[in-house]
Amino acid sequence: MLVSCSPAPDAPSQPKTEFNIGWSIYAGWMPWPYAQQAGIVKKWADKYGIKINIVQVNDYVESVNQYTAGKFDGVTVTNMDALTIPAAGGKDTSAIIVGDYSNGNDGILLKGADNFSAIKGRQVYLVELSVSHYLLARALEKSGMKPTDIKTVNTSDADIVGAFSSPDVTAAVAWNPQLSVMKGQAGAKEVFSSAQIPGEILDLLVVDTATLKANPNLGKALTGIWFDTMALMKRQDAQGKAARAAMAKLAGTTPEVFESQLATTHLYADPKSAVAATSAPALVQSMAQVRDFSFAHGLFKGAASADAVGMSFAGGKTLGDAQHVTLRFDESFMKLAADGKL
Repeated sequence: MLVSCSPAPDAPSQPKTEFNIGWSIYAGWMPWPYAQQAGIVKKWADKYGIKINIVQVNDYVESVNQYTAGKFDGVTVTNMDALTIPAAGGKDTSAIIVGDYSNGNDGILLKGADNFSAIKGRQVYLVELSVSHYLLARALEKSGMKPTDIKTVNTSDADIVGAFSSPDVTAAVAWNPQLSVMKGQAGAKEVFSSAQIPGEILDLLVVDTATLKANPNLGKALTGIWFDTMALMKRQDAQGKAARAAMAKLAGTTPEVFESQLATTHLYADPKSAVAATSAPALVQSMAQVRDFSFAHGLFKGAASADAVGMSFAGGKTLGDAQHVTLRFDESFMKLAADGKL
């Protein structure tokens, strides 16, 4: 039933030479447009005889919807949204790069209070059914409160800064860079952040599984691009500083603000650490929490249980229906990078 409601036909399964990867502005994803600007994308694409276009979409959820509809071969996305949008819709999707986890890049803001408990009874502006909603649910759970203790107001990530500037809006959940702007508004206090649930909000690069199987060089090139760019941006010399400043400009912010956003982003800059994180039992546990939240909030349309959407992990582990796996955490390309075999 899940497959039958897929909004897009299956991806082509034959080899091709040109690919489109969608991205939206977020600190942990800025390496992608920078890599294109700096010639790193071309370097790796040329190595494998292909062309890769890194395409910006201004609205994050829209970028994921466009990937799901087949406009992109891959997209930058969080673990939860990869599960609830393409995978739950029947689009077989492979997470080939676990780039980082949010370590404070997502937060809950209140006006006129500095304690999370003051959220009770308020209208909370956020992108409903996104990682912001998940963060809010985890904060409520940790505080012994229920979802019915607040009322959510659906707001796009493009509109949330403007919405929070209204005196009538006193509670919001957002991610960077919007979060850092909203923190500067009068009376705003951060009362909960993703640093309190480390490793649960992951930022990924996912690729259509059929496309990846037919074109494994795409996975190799993308992985090479990522870790080449990581090595450069982590440098503390003038070259590294210039790369981060260029990423800040692409994100529409200052180098200082971008550096502060990187400070709340736990980047898996080394391929060995990325492979370890993707192979750890903790990933299976956190994805179990994410899928249970998603099912409880009706994000697996038409599903009878949280097991309806199958997920696979390193070492052959699965969650849910092993006969209908549509989200795969595939560490094989990152392992090639770790072993120096790209």
